[in-house]
Amino acid sequence: MDAQGTDQLSAVFAALADPTRREILLRLQNGDASVSELAEPFAMSQPAISKHLKVLESAGLVSRSRVATTRLSHLEAEPLREATEWMQRYKRFWNASFDRLDAAIAAFQENERRHEPGSETGREPEEEEETA
Repeated sequence: MDAQGTDQLSAVFAALADPTRREILLRLQNGDASVSELAEPFAMSQPAISKHLKVLESAGLVSRSRVATTRLSHLEAEPLREATEWMQRYKRFWNASFDRLDAAIAAFQENERRHEPGSETGREPEEEEETA
């Protein structure tokens, strides 16, 4: 990924860091919406929603168009796909690391079990003989 792609990815993650912006994206999954439609469920003004939309637009997550006198916001999926691909690389790395850790723990536990007193390969504790 080049520097511009990294900057774009940083902008996507910064935009996704805010719960209001994530909720806006969820609402846009159902189709294009105006600022007033997007502002309905939030306890904030339309100008505040517009600021969130500008951040989403700068990150490439939302595009805006004008239909007559209404500005509609549209979800752009490509930046989300790119962020998902980036995270998938790390998911594969960590899953493989956790699988190796699980195997090491299982081997350690099996080794401990085999060497417990009373096990087939473990020795019984020697009882001290009482001397009279």
